[in-house]
Amino acid sequence: MRLTEDATTSGRRPALAEMSDAWLHGRARELGAAIQRVSYAEQLDIVTSLDELLDETQRRGEPLLVAQLLRYSAMARLVTRGLAAEAEPRLDEMLAHTRRHGLALMRADAHAMRGRRLVIAKQEDAALTEIARALAILDDSAVPDRQVGRRNWDRMLSTTLVDCWLVLNQLGVYEAAEEAIARAAQAIRDSASPHEIALQLINRVKMLLGWGLRLERIERYDEGADKFRTAASMAQAAEGPFTESLFPRKAGVPAIDQVGVLAAAAALASPDSSHIERLNSLLHPELVFPHEREIIAIALARCLDNDGRREDALQVLKEVREDNEDGSLPSMRLNLARELARLDTTPDYASGASQSLIDYATILETEMWSLRESQIATLNARREHERLSAEHGAITQQALQDPLTGLPNRRALDEKLRSLASSADAQPLAVALVDLDGFKDVNDKQSHAEGDNVLRVIASTLRDALRGDDVVARYGGDEFIVLLPGAPASAAKQALGRSVNAVASLPHHLSHGVTLSVGLVSLRPQERAEQVLARADAAMYQAKRGGGNQVSSVNSMAIDPATGWPGEDAPTDPAWDSEQPT
Repeated sequence: MRLTEDATTSGRRPALAEMSDAWLHGRARELGAAIQRVSYAEQLDIVTSLDELLDETQRRGEPLLVAQLLRYSAMARLVTRGLAAEAEPRLDEMLAHTRRHGLALMRADAHAMRGRRLVIAKQEDAALTEIARALAILDDSAVPDRQVGRRNWDRMLSTTLVDCWLVLNQLGVYEAAEEAIARAAQAIRDSASPHEIALQLINRVKMLLGWGLRLERIERYDEGADKFRTAASMAQAAEGPFTESLFPRKAGVPAIDQVGVLAAAAALASPDSSHIERLNSLLHPELVFPHEREIIAIALARCLDNDGRREDALQVLKEVREDNEDGSLPSMRLNLARELARLDTTPDYASGASQSLIDYATILETEMWSLRESQIATLNARREHERLSAEHGAITQQALQDPLTGLPNRRALDEKLRSLASSADAQPLAVALVDLDGFKDVNDKQSHAEGDNVLRVIASTLRDALRGDDVVARYGGDEFIVLLPGAPASAAKQALGRSVNAVASLPHHLSHGVTLSVGLVSLRPQERAEQVLARADAAMYQAKRGGGNQVSSVNSMAIDPATGWPGEDAPTDPAWDSEQPT
């Protein structure tokens, strides 16, 4: 499954660098589908391959692709035994990255993936909160992003909902899980690939079987039987799309003979000896998806018991109970324990005391069902709370955000500049005024709409070329202000020089030839905001006079009366005296 023979050789990077973004994402998607049904050694190889793909996408820097590869890298660790803790830093990075770039659906998915990690860590209440956050974001993300495209948007929405479903299903919150997976299916109804259809059907079969077993535990057998029958019908429907899916599979072999949960659905709907051989062959840990062995074991035990082989049925259940390497879920472990109690008719269990214990267990199960209903109410309350909090935050953010570029506006800049100026940790503080060369021609010769597009592209390019804690704000019109806390003169000039080059290197259809003139100064002790911005403005005009497309840190402009203040000689900054326009 490795993409290359040696991840450390110099030949690896050029090979990946030659591939398109679509190829990288498609390859990651294939590996993500394969990792859940291969051996442990192959899983480790896939983790390495996905990390190689992630490195390449981070080198390219395309925000959406980076977010998607962070997800695949984290997901691979969540499904590989012993690696779940390694997913945490990638999920943290994914959340920060999606916030920074305004990728709402991928940010929701980061919360959903965190929920998966928390379930593995047995922090179920915290997992529920993460899913509430994910669903709240989705509730407010009804309008597709035109830059992403409707089809890709729908696929991303479906993926995020499936990740939410996984957690809700694992927590046993089946009604909410059903809502999530139904929305996921609706999102890709018109464009779903065979793999996506097969995945949706397999997931729904798995959920229905868990739901049916849970209903049996509170003695609602008829309802449980309905779930089993529906699951069996869906298992049959999965046959066609499975043959064209991305899952590792044997050609010409029916899906029911390859996917344990599909075989279990048929067996639980009608348990008899005809299913025994198939279920036995699918019970091996490396042949099933995570958290499915208990379902297969229960289905096999019922078929064995129906065939008069109760001792064999008990042996199967006991072996799976003792083998917990797959990190089975609490609800599934309880299903397994109940099945053992139901079939074990040794004298000790056949006594009156045993019946009292069974009655007690039934009462406990009923109480747990009530708690599950309380869990649904908790999820809905947290979801609404997160939605309202996000709405309040969005209103606050709008007051401090430029609506065209998404950057901080002038009001936000003033607050940030005051804060940094008073912080010892932010010193030295470099301040730059950025003006666009040739922007008026775009508005005059193209259109104001095209000018707006240029502003958005350049704002994004400028933001991406700088450090995460640097501040880029729209000052007005075609001017931007950059604050570089803790940046010495030479480092600040190099950073802004890279920004100038990045904009100059943009394809002409994006920039229309617009370049940057940058005036760079350093904040002086006790200097007011209007004073440092006036000096930066003067330095920017020096860059303009030099032909534009450069950074000017020349301090001679400070002798202009507009940049000085009463009773003080023209200020000088030795750190900048030796600098020349670049």
